[in-house]
Amino acid sequence: MKGWFKLNRGNHQRKNNKSVISSRLNLLITVVGILLLVLGIRLFYLQILNGNAYKAEVKHSDTTIQTNNVQRGMIYDSQGNVMVGNQAHQAITYTKGSNVSTSQLYKIANRLGNYVNVGKNRLTERNKIDYYLAKDSNLKRVEKMAHAGSESVTSNSAYNKSVSYLENHPDKYSLTANQKNKAKIYAAMNGAYSLSTTYIKETGVTSKELAEVGEHLNQMPGVKIGKAWTRNYPQGKDTQTLTGTVSTTKTGLPDDEVNSLLSEGYSRNDSVGQSYLEKQYQSTLAGSKSQTQVTTTGNNVTKSVTKYAGKKGDNLVLTVNSKFQKRVQSILQNNYSAAGNSYSNGVYAVVMNPNTGAIYAMAGIDRNPKTGKETVNQIGAINQPIVLGSVVKGATVMGGFMSGVITPTNSTLTDHPITLAGTQKSSWFNHSGGADMAVDAPTALEVSSNSYMMQLAMKEAGFKYKSGENLTMSTKAFTKLRYYFNMFGLGTKTGVDLPGETIGYEGPSTRKHIGSALDLSYGNYDEYTVMQLAQYISTIANGGYKMRPYIVKEIRGTKSNGQLGPVEYSTQPQVQAKIPAKKEYFRQVHEGMYLVTHGTNSYVTAGNMKNIKPSVSGKTGTAETTSEGHSTTTLSFAGWAPSNNPQVVVALSIPGCTNSDGGANMTMARQIFNAYWKMVQNPKPYENSNSAN
Repeated sequence: MKGWFKLNRGNHQRKNNKSVISSRLNLLITVVGILLLVLGIRLFYLQILNGNAYKAEVKHSDTTIQTNNVQRGMIYDSQGNVMVGNQAHQAITYTKGSNVSTSQLYKIANRLGNYVNVGKNRLTERNKIDYYLAKDSNLKRVEKMAHAGSESVTSNSAYNKSVSYLENHPDKYSLTANQKNKAKIYAAMNGAYSLSTTYIKETGVTSKELAEVGEHLNQMPGVKIGKAWTRNYPQGKDTQTLTGTVSTTKTGLPDDEVNSLLSEGYSRNDSVGQSYLEKQYQSTLAGSKSQTQVTTTGNNVTKSVTKYAGKKGDNLVLTVNSKFQKRVQSILQNNYSAAGNSYSNGVYAVVMNPNTGAIYAMAGIDRNPKTGKETVNQIGAINQPIVLGSVVKGATVMGGFMSGVITPTNSTLTDHPITLAGTQKSSWFNHSGGADMAVDAPTALEVSSNSYMMQLAMKEAGFKYKSGENLTMSTKAFTKLRYYFNMFGLGTKTGVDLPGETIGYEGPSTRKHIGSALDLSYGNYDEYTVMQLAQYISTIANGGYKMRPYIVKEIRGTKSNGQLGPVEYSTQPQVQAKIPAKKEYFRQVHEGMYLVTHGTNSYVTAGNMKNIKPSVSGKTGTAETTSEGHSTTTLSFAGWAPSNNPQVVVALSIPGCTNSDGGANMTMARQIFNAYWKMVQNPKPYENSNSAN
């Protein structure tokens, strides 16, 4: 019985074990079945319901527009001679892909850096840091140092903190000379917009570099051998001081305009105008970039279609005659020292059409009085204010007529020293009063009477002068004088189509400076530019039309053969203001300025110009100044020819002279007039002009 019980219990245990195994097996089969069902449902969802969508995703491609630079427009003189042209070069370019990662860019830059040396391209500390952190291991190491113990941060925040860390700990990283070269390449690539082309090296690419890059192009996606253009100057590099300069890939976009230019679609390494005409007419000269529709799958370009071939920049045609411009520049250089220029800081000249405002020539020299170094600065006529002296007296006389303090039939005053309490001011020929004489308006201009101008200023201010008494004249004298000066262009911007024009300088106009109002009346106080002087004398010459000076005559396209194309824009003469003055007032001033060069008075100031043909009318100027702590003189001249039919004006000034008796200003003016008639306009129709009427 006991044995049977043991046997029966053993059979029961075996049955229980089989039951457990069976239930577990059933559970496992059930689970597997459920998983297979889920998998089947998922496959049904992926392949049947959404199969097409996922197939499309696999084949997905991006279509974007790739842009490429075009040749910049050229600059021609009035005779069709190239002043600023383009020179083609073999270049290394890079077109940035649409989904290029930092690590991919790093690899391409490093590989290209093995074959190309970009030279002295600009490399900022931030450029170095960006290149250094582009290597994953460097980034992780710096992030660990920069963010140790801090909370988790976003990717951008982490990167910015890494950058800041290296900026504050420059000893934590360094680059070899070879790495710096590669960093420059990386910076150029990184600064490009997606699918835009930038120059890695645009000039000086060697045959070895071309061969090695060409051999490895398939290892550097986006890198190509292309063509670049740089500016050249057939008329000489001095032209740059008028036309301006263009940035290169080495310099990139100007720092002060980076954001605005980037917003206009430029890449950081694009070439743009940096100064003067190149800057003023950037959008015209730059042209339109070509546009290619590019289809990419991943990082591979699968299709490209040219949608727009691009348009070369339009060309500027200037009013300047380049040969005459050179001649005027040489006249200034050849005669400058005769003025006694030891303390002078420059000499500037403008030659202009008084009837249209067209500029025939701008010339200038900047001089460092401490070193004696001279540099060409043809644009100095618009940004170097100068105390011009008596050359402005035509505006003073016109103000006297227009304010009614004198009339054409009643303009005679006595030239005598103006004696005030504590001071005396006089004309250059009558310091002691021994040359007192009656002068009318034309004669006052002929002999350059300071006394006459001061008396006009006092009359306009309603001040009754008495010798030896205090000058209690109202400060409104400043306002009235400047009102008429401004009317003719002195002390206001001329509106010339060049950037950087200055307004000049107005001296203090308070009660304690009231004596300076008398100096202002004869040009020995406020400062004006030579361009303002040219506009003022043009307004006098043409009978009261204040013309806007301009230097760009036309904007023209380019023919298929590369020659100048059709006119797209032509500058029209612009009258900024018509002086509200009677013709008789102008006749009086014209007569006076004719007498300046043709008068018989013993104190005539420019009699050595009377034999110039066609005849010249104008006004000389001397201003007492101080330069480098020394007493000096400004020598100026402004005039027109022919006297009775103005076709050209010449305005020039030499500040800081020590030889006021040498006549350098008149010598320069005489030579410029002669050069104009020989080189710009045939003088024959005007050879018999010798009258002011």
